[in-house]
Amino acid sequence: AGTQRARAGAQTSLHVPYGDGEREKLDVYFPTDPSGTFPVLVYIHGGYWQCLSKDESGFAAPPLVSRGVGVVAVGYDTAPEGHMDAMVLQVRRSLAFLAQQYPGIRGIYLCGHSAGAHLAAMVLSTDWTEYGVVPDIKGAVLVSGVYDLEPILHTYVNDALNMSREVARRNSPMLCVSPAAPAACEVLVAMAQHDSPEFRRQSQEYGQALRAAGWSVSLLDLAGVDHFDIIEKLSEESFVLTQVGEELPSSF
Repeated sequence: AGTQRARAGAQTSLHVPYGDGEREKLDVYFPTDPSGTFPVLVYIHGGYWQCLSKDESGFAAPPLVSRGVGVVAVGYDTAPEGHMDAMVLQVRRSLAFLAQQYPGIRGIYLCGHSAGAHLAAMVLSTDWTEYGVVPDIKGAVLVSGVYDLEPILHTYVNDALNMSREVARRNSPMLCVSPAAPAACEVLVAMAQHDSPEFRRQSQEYGQALRAAGWSVSLLDLAGVDHFDIIEKLSEESFVLTQVGEELPSSF
């Protein structure tokens, strides 16, 4: 239903391949009358790296597209087919693909929920020299994310992921915080009042680690929501984008 709704008033291209893998595809919702360039929200879905897909991610599109903002939902190979290293690589490649393929994009705003926030955070630590392109990431909204994978190793979540300690460490945003570049993006770390204590701890600690490395970080603690309905709350009224960059609302 989200996808159907999103198609109204948008130039929609579903299942655009950014690689050869079965799930290496994007759903692209661009404004129908983009006057030149436009900002884009790139949404990375959650589901503990093993369920959900980009197909449920079109819900953020209508209010944004109607205000001249493009929305792109990223697909990636979930477990057990997908390995953690591969998922991180896929999401990075999808951003490089967008930057090369769509020169009309003026600024990318990353948004990820839960496992998607983990993947978005890994994008922030990318060394783009290997990709031959530097996506213009202006902001990142990380919602109820996981930033340290080690505590997951001994839970049921790792049954499908099958991560070793090494894999968990090298894919933990907490351990990959790079010093902020001069034009580093704004980061909004959002957590729900009723997130578990572990989720809340990780959000606070990751936000502090980014700040210590010179990033511009806001921490948002949303009252009255839990791990799952926080993303619906954030997509209402394009809350996400109005929070992210001062320059963005004025440019609609």
